Amino acid sequence: MSVTGNIKIFAGNANRPLAQEICGHLNLDLGRATTGRFSDGEFNFQIEENVRGTDVFIVQPTCPPSDRHLMELLIMQDAFMRASAERVTAVIPYFGYARSDKKDRPRVPIAAKLVSNLIAKAGADRVLTIDMHASQIQGFFDIPVDHLYAAPIVVDYFAANPIDNLIVVAPDTGGAERARAYAKRLNAGLALCDKRRERANEADVMNVVGDVDGKNCLIVDDMCDTGGTICKVAKALHENGANEVYACFTHAVLSGNAANNIAESYLKKVIVTNTIPLGDNMKPLVESGRIEVLSVAKLLASAINSIHDETSVSSLFI
Repeated sequence: MSVTGNIKIFAGNANRPLAQEICGHLNLDLGRATTGRFSDGEFNFQIEENVRGTDVFIVQPTCPPSDRHLMELLIMQDAFMRASAERVTAVIPYFGYARSDKKDRPRVPIAAKLVSNLIAKAGADRVLTIDMHASQIQGFFDIPVDHLYAAPIVVDYFAANPIDNLIVVAPDTGGAERARAYAKRLNAGLALCDKRRERANEADVMNVVGDVDGKNCLIVDDMCDTGGTICKVAKALHENGANEVYACFTHAVLSGNAANNIAESYLKKVIVTNTIPLGDNMKPLVESGRIEVLSVAKLLASAINSIHDETSVSSLFI
């Protein structure tokens, strides 16, 4: 789909600072729109500038509160479609409901498929996202999906801030491929933890596969919710002789008791990105240097520019 109109970037209320940073990289102003709420809580959205024939990008991660931010995204898409934007791209740095990607228990929904249907039906022509929890969710969409990875940003960080005697650790067997990719690019060893999940947001680490004795460990994952899993992995590594334990993950959901879990854990430092804005309860950990935030704004800006110019986005995938 060739687009002739100019780029316009808009944002809901999920992560406006990220949208503004993206605009800075593209030398654009954030689009003008009303993004308030009526007294009953309904989203009050109105585009305050002409978007007819333009290439619109809506920056809106569906992070907690996920239902509210998802509904904002759907309403904004509908508004731009009805305002005759030439193309609407939903920029969803964090795709919520991605953990519900299969029917692995009786009588449960596949919410990721439902959400993908809603986004397409509401008027999105394509989706731009980062580190989906399960890559196959791209196939749930009947519109093009550009799936980026935060790995180059994280690898560049550790190249500039190297860790001696490093070994990369997958927190579970499902994350082995991701950990292997990091280990290869960081010239590090590889280990993984065998994890048995009894119920949502709770996990028990059974054993560590690989030699971590005397090593500095880097746990890599796509997201962290309550921090329970990653902190138990850090404890298991410590008990198996690891020296220092670091962690990095793309999406800092960090709900529930995550702040206390990290503060009281064996994790020396946690690296996250700004796909999701950190809550106020995380500020002490950021200020102390326990958590460091890397920006994905430049990555998303490059992808937006490539999509608009109809040039390859694949160079950003690695």
